[in-house]
Amino acid sequence: GMDGRVDLERIAGVIETFDADVVALQEVDEKVPRSDRVDQAAWLAERLEMHVAFGSFMDFRGGRYGMAILSKLPIEHSEAWRLVDGHEPRIALAIRVRPLTGPAVTIVGVHFDWVENDAFRYTQATETMRRLGDLETPWIVLGDFNDTPGSRTMREFRRIGREAIKPDDARRTFPADDPRIEIDFIVT
Repeated sequence: GMDGRVDLERIAGVIETFDADVVALQEVDEKVPRSDRVDQAAWLAERLEMHVAFGSFMDFRGGRYGMAILSKLPIEHSEAWRLVDGHEPRIALAIRVRPLTGPAVTIVGVHFDWVENDAFRYTQATETMRRLGDLETPWIVLGDFNDTPGSRTMREFRRIGREAIKPDDARRTFPADDPRIEIDFIVT
């Protein structure tokens, strides 16, 4: 939180307010000392009564650091797509779920490189798009793209999919305490 405390109950409360079927989480610790060696993704999944997949960016201080996806639907398959390392190692985390009606869907959580120079971020995004092209299912990509609406990364994603429409008063997400920039997206 903005108060510098890790409070999983507070995070669970925020997630509950959205009543989302799928939640992509970035910067997740699994048994890392700085978060009291808690498996954060598993804890949140149990607390929220959701299914979970975790993908590791890297081993970190006796645990692992990465991202997770929570889903109300059972996860049939999960896979971490290793992406080119940027200023930190990166993956895209892909899960397959089967809605009550219709075909299976692949949901991909992303957390692309964060520095101003977009070279690593763009390479990570194009690798993700290439993998999406190999899928036999409809797909949804969501998460922290760390890029702005007019960037070449977002232009390429709009070329292959549709961006979810967000309310004007909820588009900006960074920095968290005074959101001025839009860097989080959903593309289908």
